[in-house]
Amino acid sequence: MLRTHTCGQLRTSDIGISVELCGWVAKSRDLGGMTFIDLRDRFGITQLVYNMDDEAALCERARRLGREFVLRVKGEVRERSSKNAQLATGDIEIRVMEFEILNVSKTPPFTIDDDTDGGDDLRMKYRYLDLRRNIVRKNLELRHNLAKEIRAFLDQAGFLEVETPVLIKSTPEGARDFIVPSRMNPGEFYALPQSPQTFKQILMVAGIDRYYQIVKCFRDEDLRADRQPEFTQIDCELSFIEQEDILQIFEGLVRSLFVSVKQVTFEDFPRMTYADAMEHYGNDKPDIRFGMKICDYTSATRSSGFVVFDQAEYVAGIVAEGCAEYSRKQIDELTDWVKRPQIGAGGLIYIRMNMDGSIKSSADKFFQEEQLRGFCEQAQAKPGDLILILAGAKTRMQKALSELRLEMGNRMGLRPKDTFAPLWVVDFPLLEWDEENSRFHAMHHPFTSPKPEDVALLETAPGSVRANAYDLVINGVEVGGGSIRIFDKDLQKRMFSLLGFSDEDAQAQFGFLMNAFEFGAPPHGGIALGFDRLCSIFGGVDSIRDFIAFPKNNSGRDMMIDSPSPIHQDQLNELQISIQKKA
Repeated sequence: MLRTHTCGQLRTSDIGISVELCGWVAKSRDLGGMTFIDLRDRFGITQLVYNMDDEAALCERARRLGREFVLRVKGEVRERSSKNAQLATGDIEIRVMEFEILNVSKTPPFTIDDDTDGGDDLRMKYRYLDLRRNIVRKNLELRHNLAKEIRAFLDQAGFLEVETPVLIKSTPEGARDFIVPSRMNPGEFYALPQSPQTFKQILMVAGIDRYYQIVKCFRDEDLRADRQPEFTQIDCELSFIEQEDILQIFEGLVRSLFVSVKQVTFEDFPRMTYADAMEHYGNDKPDIRFGMKICDYTSATRSSGFVVFDQAEYVAGIVAEGCAEYSRKQIDELTDWVKRPQIGAGGLIYIRMNMDGSIKSSADKFFQEEQLRGFCEQAQAKPGDLILILAGAKTRMQKALSELRLEMGNRMGLRPKDTFAPLWVVDFPLLEWDEENSRFHAMHHPFTSPKPEDVALLETAPGSVRANAYDLVINGVEVGGGSIRIFDKDLQKRMFSLLGFSDEDAQAQFGFLMNAFEFGAPPHGGIALGFDRLCSIFGGVDSIRDFIAFPKNNSGRDMMIDSPSPIHQDQLNELQISIQKKA
C-alpha cells in the first residue's frame, strides 16, 4: 500500500505517529514561512504543513504544487493550533517530512468545491472532476448505502436475485424502445428492456417464488429532471400473494430505508384511491405534506351568468391559507403563470376573504356577496385566505390545479425537503381510452389483472374496470408501481383482445409468455421501485442526475464521451444498415 491512512481517518488519538497519505491537492496557502496544503481523497481532507524553518527546500517545492496534483506524503501527526470544526480531521495536521509527486494536473476548468463555478454542461463534460467534489461523492455514497440496505432486506425476506437478459424482443406497448440491430440475423433487431416484466413473470412460472433485481432499464423518451434514457429500478415479483401482501412487504422495505438512512420513522402509509387522488389533488401522485385540496365548484356555478363558468366543463379551486394579502401584482403574476402553455389555463379567478370578514373577488360583478361567501364556506376558507379558481375542460384543469397547488405549496414553504409523506395510491383504471386512435390502452401494462369484482364489466363497460394495481408515492413523486398479474391464459387473451391485438399479433409479441402459462402459472404480482428517484428523494434533490455516476443531459447525450456518435461505414455495412442523409 502506498498509504497507511486515508485523508479522513486521523484524529487526536493519532498525534505523534508517523503516517503516509495519498491524495489530490485541494487547496494551497502560502504564508511565507509556512505553506499549508489541503490533501483530499474520497474519505476526506487532511491539512499538510510545510515549515520553512524545518526544511526550506521541501517548503519551496510545496509552493510550486498546483491544484489537483497527486501526492504521496510522509510526516508526523500533530495537534492543529487553529482547529477546523467543519472537518472530521480538523483537530490535527501533518508535519510533512517528505513528499512525492505521483502525477501533475492541468488547471481544472472549474473549482472542485461544493459551491463550484462550473455549469451543468461543463461539469458533465469533465464528470471525473465533478465526482471529486464532496457533495457529488456523498450522493454516490447514499446510493450505495440504499442499495446495500435494499439487498439485505430482500434477502432476509426470502427473495432471490436473478439477472434477466438485456437484449430482448421489442413490444408495441409502452414507451419507445431502444433498438439494437443483429449482425448475425440481418434485418432483425433486439430491443433494450424497458423493464424485465415478462421475464420476471416467467420466473414465477419457473417456481422461483420471490425474485428481485436492481436492474438497468431503457426508454427512448423525452428527458427531464426525473428521467434518463437509462435508469435503474428495484424490480420484484412474488408468487402466491395478494395485493395486500405486496403493500405490506414493500412498505416495510421503504420504512426500513428511512430508519437506517434518514433515522425517520413512520406510522402505516395511508391509502388513497385513484378517484380520490384525482378529485382532491388533480393527479395520481399527490404530495400530501400539505392540504390545499381541490374544491369542485362546477354545480354551484351553473347558470351563474358568468360565461367563463357557464361554458366550462369543470370549475374548481384551491384555498391558499393566509394569502388574502397578496397584492394585485402578485395575483397578476400568478395569472400569467397559469396561462403558460405548460399549465394551460385560460385565466385565474380569485376570491379574497379579508381578515375583517369582507369578501373581494375578481368576479364581483357576476356574483352576490352571499354567493361568494357560499364559495368560501364550501372550501372551508377562513378570514385571511385566498381562493384561486380555474375553469375549463376537466382533465386539463385538474392538471392545471395540481400544478398551481404545488406552486403555491412551494411559495408558501409547505414542501420542505426534510419532511417525507409516503402513501399508496390504489384502484387505478385498468384501461384508458385513446381518442386519436379510438382504442383502449393499458394504463399500466397488458399483464395487469382487473379487480376480481370488476371482471364482469370487461365486455360491457371496460372503461369502468379497476386494476389490481398500486403506486407508491413520496412527496408527490411516483417512486414505484406494480400490480397483481393475470395468470389465467383465457383472461390474458381477453385483455389482449380489448387492447386491439389479434390472436396472431398477441402470439407474435407475447406467445412465449402465453405458452409458459400453459404449464401451471401461479397467482403472482410484483412491483418496481425507481432506484434513482428514491435516491433523489432521500438526498433532497429534484434531479436524479445527481445520483448517477455518468448521466446523460436533457438531449440524451453523454457530454464526457460525446455519445451518441456516428459509427464507421464498415460497421453499418456489416449490419446491412443504410443511413439516409439529410437533404
